[in-house]
Amino acid sequence: MYSLLNKTENAHEDSIWTCAWGCLKKKKESQPDNEDSRESIQFNEDETVEYLVTGSVDDTVKVWEQKDKSLQLKHKLTGHSLGVVSVAVSSDGSKCASSSLDSSLKLWDLETGNKISSIEVGPVDIWTVVFSPDDKFIVSGSHSGKIHLYGTESGKQEQTLDTRGGKFTLSVAYSPDGKYIASGAIDGIINIFDVTYGKVLRTLEGHAMPIRSLCFSPDSQLLLTASDDGHMKLYDVKDANLAGTMSGHASWVLGVAFAPNGQQFASSSSDHTVKVWELAQRQCLHTFNEHNDQVWAVKYNPQRNNIIASVSEDKSINLYECPLYDK
Repeated sequence: MYSLLNKTENAHEDSIWTCAWGCLKKKKESQPDNEDSRESIQFNEDETVEYLVTGSVDDTVKVWEQKDKSLQLKHKLTGHSLGVVSVAVSSDGSKCASSSLDSSLKLWDLETGNKISSIEVGPVDIWTVVFSPDDKFIVSGSHSGKIHLYGTESGKQEQTLDTRGGKFTLSVAYSPDGKYIASGAIDGIINIFDVTYGKVLRTLEGHAMPIRSLCFSPDSQLLLTASDDGHMKLYDVKDANLAGTMSGHASWVLGVAFAPNGQQFASSSSDHTVKVWELAQRQCLHTFNEHNDQVWAVKYNPQRNNIIASVSEDKSINLYECPLYDK
């Protein structure tokens, strides 16, 4: 059954623009038998903590722990002076990056809620942030169309990828295999970069309006794009062929995300809905109508193929349960 698991209303004081899941494995310590022998502390199985991080126009980042189908506020991260546009969580679940309309990029410790660093980005407006799969870089697009890679450790800009006269970059994605970075611009142009060579590998012109969101499939073979033109497109990354066009939203498509198993994906729209799609048939399986304003972002829990989160202009966070779907 498709169901609304939990609705956290007024989760922020203003519109929620972004969300990201994190999964932190914590070691459970058991006491040593002998007090003198520190070496004999045994580590039992890891304890897994699942976080949802949200960013809002109210300038704050909030860290929620998912427990028993509900969300409990763990940290409220303050320090941005304008709305938070994008949040990303490192693959090991320990850190969170946030970008804001105040042109700053901040790195946080998810366990303690402390700020690790403010990364100097200079006088550029940065939009979407993502971690590289190895967590060494935080990648962001900018108004100038360039893609910047900032060192997680150094806190400095370490590489720039040029979209060759590209327009304002709204969305960025890093392929799970670490080979590609994709960017979507306000004019509907999508660029796929070869990370090794730092060069544009493909330019895709399938959309005529801004690309709000894009993501790679878990196997890095497909790129899914979402646009204000109301459509989503699937591209084969290797040869840049269009592999499918999905329509069904009545307005801008603001967010897209693949399920961990790569067999479904979800989309969110300014038509107030979240849709779940089957990849194989390119068909909509279900529509959730649980928000009453535009849905800015949608994300699958990376540990579970059946849990989706969405955040909205209506200040609420929704968690959904989907049937476990395997073919």
